[in-house]
Amino acid sequence: MQKLLIIGLVWPEPTSSAAGWRMMQLIALFLEQNFEVHFASAAGKSAFSADLKTLGIQEHEINLNDSSFDEFVKNLNPLLVLFDRFMIEEQFGWRVRENCPNALTFLDTEDLHFLRKARELAYKKNKEIDLYTVEAKREIAAILRCDISLIISKEEFTLLTEQFHIPAGLLHYLPFLEDEVTEEEIQHWKSFEERKDFIFIGNFLHEPNWQTVLTLKKGIWPTIQKQLPDAELHIYGAYASQKVYDLQNKKEKFIVKDRAINARMAMQNYRVLLAPITFGAGVKGKFIDAMKSGTPSVTTTIGAESMSQNLNWNGTIQDDFSLFIQDAINLYADENFWQTAQNNGIEIIKKNYSSTIFKPDFFERIQYLLDNIQAHRKQHFISEIMNFHFAQSSKYMSLWIEEKNKKI
Repeated sequence: MQKLLIIGLVWPEPTSSAAGWRMMQLIALFLEQNFEVHFASAAGKSAFSADLKTLGIQEHEINLNDSSFDEFVKNLNPLLVLFDRFMIEEQFGWRVRENCPNALTFLDTEDLHFLRKARELAYKKNKEIDLYTVEAKREIAAILRCDISLIISKEEFTLLTEQFHIPAGLLHYLPFLEDEVTEEEIQHWKSFEERKDFIFIGNFLHEPNWQTVLTLKKGIWPTIQKQLPDAELHIYGAYASQKVYDLQNKKEKFIVKDRAINARMAMQNYRVLLAPITFGAGVKGKFIDAMKSGTPSVTTTIGAESMSQNLNWNGTIQDDFSLFIQDAINLYADENFWQTAQNNGIEIIKKNYSSTIFKPDFFERIQYLLDNIQAHRKQHFISEIMNFHFAQSSKYMSLWIEEKNKKI
């Protein structure tokens, strides 16, 4: 049986974040193809970590800057190694390549971290965005070192190939993978009349979600609440700190609800998702959940980035907050407008996120790379150069840290 080793930044938490949900989708893909899946992480588990063992996945605890990993990966001898974000490739990539030189290496970017950080800095300092940062150098270097990198957003694929001139042969577009919405599912959705109130949902370890809630609290909700006095706004999110709970005001009908164990089931109770996202990157899992639960949304250009592509949005997209507010009110009150938006979401899932479209191409690409790995590496020889020089510096830094730790 072919072996896949996934090295995780954290143990996946599918109920906490879109990143955890994305990882579980990737795991399911390889299990469907009868891979023997191993998941290793240096992070501790939480109460919300997925129970991977029940899926037949072998779990391994590993340490940073520790040569015990060398023996572990050499004995495991995986055919494929998937790095969960570029920081993990920086830590373990050189060890994998030194001990398993023929293993196919994947980087799952989740979203482009350097893009998100650059947008955050530009937003907070009210200045032009600068993408040419230290974070960009680190993340793009990791992309160049891997045989293939998974990109979740077409916008980010274009950014990498056109602005940073990354060869398309080192990238693979793989969005969230969803089953199409069936008529039976639609029949079980709550109707316009059966739903009420507005919702926002997001992991509060993710800074864009916190800033979005602040925007709702200060700039969006007060006006909506005046015009729709019977409506409430409910805020859901994993890892909410006290500052989030402090925003609750029942008189203003601004309610903080903690995490949703099942986001899609929770969303089906609400009429509209509000997400005035001001910075971020990647594809937002909250909108997939909304479309899969028949809940229209009002968001910004960055919020909807890369999702609808040439299709009509599951609601409206507005960067002007006065128009955002008016659209939210109209979508909440107008059943025909709302129904059209819901239908748009069904179409977006079908055309842009259907697993039947993207699964076959993904595994064809994997098989091609496995069959032609040496030719692929010669074609992208810059990756070999990057690996050679990075290994020299990282290896000795890591060994130095390991020796230092032994003396503590």
